[in-house]
Parts: sequence; structure tokens; C-alpha cells
Amino acid sequence: MMDFSALLSAFPALQALDPAAQSLLRQSVRPVRIPAGTRLFADGDPCQAFLLVRDGCVRVQKVGENGREIVLYRVEGGQTCVLTTVCLMAHRDYGAEGIAEQDIDGGLLPAPVFTQLLASSAGFREFAFTAYATRVSDLLMLIEDVAFGRIDSRLAALLVNRCGADGVVVATHQDLAAELGSAREVISRQLKEFERRGWIALHRGRLTVLHPDELSALTRTG
Repeated sequence: MMDFSALLSAFPALQALDPAAQSLLRQSVRPVRIPAGTRLFADGDPCQAFLLVRDGCVRVQKVGENGREIVLYRVEGGQTCVLTTVCLMAHRDYGAEGIAEQDIDGGLLPAPVFTQLLASSAGFREFAFTAYATRVSDLLMLIEDVAFGRIDSRLAALLVNRCGADGVVVATHQDLAAELGSAREVISRQLKEFERRGWIALHRGRLTVLHPDELSALTRTG
């Protein structure tokens, strides 16, 4: 299991905290290893700890009453979850769910200690609020894309970003719909149109990008 120094190495801002704050962190953080596929929190769960991710990835998503999903953001190494920050500060339950996409190595800071550090350490406050501001900016861009962006352009950009050197994107139509906050049927129709144009080849659970240049050109027109 990871030690405190290894955890701190992923968070330069925490390394710069005053000795008293660092001491409290060291005494309070509990190292955790969370397997991929684990649900860390669900919509409506109470927020009991502040997760510091050293390695791995958490996908934070919202599922509507109609079953449609939208991926809000991901928490990767050296990052924290802004929804957790908001819930701890406002004493509210979670309004979305978090799933470990990859194995997580990190640390859990109990909610009372988070509140204590927020009140007593200027460095910790700056750390928490800087991460909060950055993520809110990202969420505003997501809202703009969902509300005003063309779905063909957004899907093309996602495929270009997700494909590897071999052009393969491992994802279902539902996975892609969740990423874009759209309906699976809409994404399926658009993928079939891309295939008709010869830009991609569809397979079960994956697709192959054949002409990334054509998809990239489409993103510039959206």
C-alpha cells in the first residue's frame, strides 16, 4: 500500500503546506487501493471523505430518470473530485455517481479533517478552491458543447481523441452517448453516417477510424 510521501508527490500544493497542516494530513489520510469497476459513490449518498487520487481514473457521471447518462468529468492522478469538495463544504449528499475506470491508488481524508484544514490552513484552502475553479470552468465548456455544439462535430472530435495509433476506439454506442450527453439512437445514426462516408468501420463493442483527417476537418466546421 502506498505511503504518505508517495501520495504527496502527486500533489505539489500539499507539499507546500505549513508543518502543522502537513502533520494533520499525515495523521489523518488513509491510503486506499480501489479496483476498477468499483462504484465510489452513488447519487444521493452522503459524502464522508475527500479522495486524493495519485494514480488511476474516476469517471463522474449523471444518470437521468430516463436512463440517459452524461459523463461530467474524470478525476485522474494528482486531481481531486470537485463534486466531493462541494458536498463537503455545503454538507450535501452526492448529486451524481463516481465509478473507478482504472485501479485507483490514493488517500481518503475524513470529512471532519477536510473541514478543519479548510478553516485553518490558507494553503489547503487555495489547493481546494483552485481545483474547484478549474473544474467549474471545464463543466461550463461541457454545458456549452451539449447545449450548442453540433453532435456530428462533437462525436468526430471524441473519436479522433480516443483512437489509438491503430485507429481503434474500444467503446459501445452507449459509452459514446454517455460521453456526449446524447441518446444512444442519435449516436448510432451518426456513426452509421460516418461509416457510409467511409471514415470509420463499425464492429461490436469497438470501431476503427479509417480517415482521422476527415473527422478532424468536421470538428473545425462545428
